[in-house]
Amino acid sequence: MLTEVEKKQLLEIAREAIRSALEGTSLPEIETDSPALEKPGAAFVTLRKHGELRGCIGTIEPRSPLYRVVQNMAVQAASADYRFEPVTPGELDNLSIEISVLSPPEPLTTPEEIIIGTHGLIIEKSWTRGLLLPQVASERGWTAVEFLENVCLKAGLPPSAWKDPDTKLWKFTATVFSEDEMEDG
Repeated sequence: MLTEVEKKQLLEIAREAIRSALEGTSLPEIETDSPALEKPGAAFVTLRKHGELRGCIGTIEPRSPLYRVVQNMAVQAASADYRFEPVTPGELDNLSIEISVLSPPEPLTTPEEIIIGTHGLIIEKSWTRGLLLPQVASERGWTAVEFLENVCLKAGLPPSAWKDPDTKLWKFTATVFSEDEMEDG
């Protein structure tokens, strides 16, 4: 569980990382005395501009300290999300940053295990993998089956691929927080 101070620090780290990347300077050195931020973590950084998705990239593998993952994923969300042109310096002040810190994934066996708004999904079949964050199903008003069908589509698979016994499915939870939420709260 992250404290409010740690959440704010991660949001500041993400914004400063994007600013540095846009200015072409090296990423800022991070100083933290928080064990939670030093611990290896998995996270996604989502960028929105006027409420619309502008970039989202993350990792499910906790290989680096959480603060470093957030720093790197923020830069990637701003510059490497294939769905969007890279963020420009003029857009920075209009971006809102949201961070999703992921729990370790657990195997999923039936749609009934999915709690909409709580669980995110990961699907893997052959060489293909896709992920949808927990908030996506809530935002779109999907049922558990629609969530499964859409994670299949995200992975480039047919919507019914989740039923195939060769398909691997996992669920995870996420601690989700944003600049907008921190400003309102």
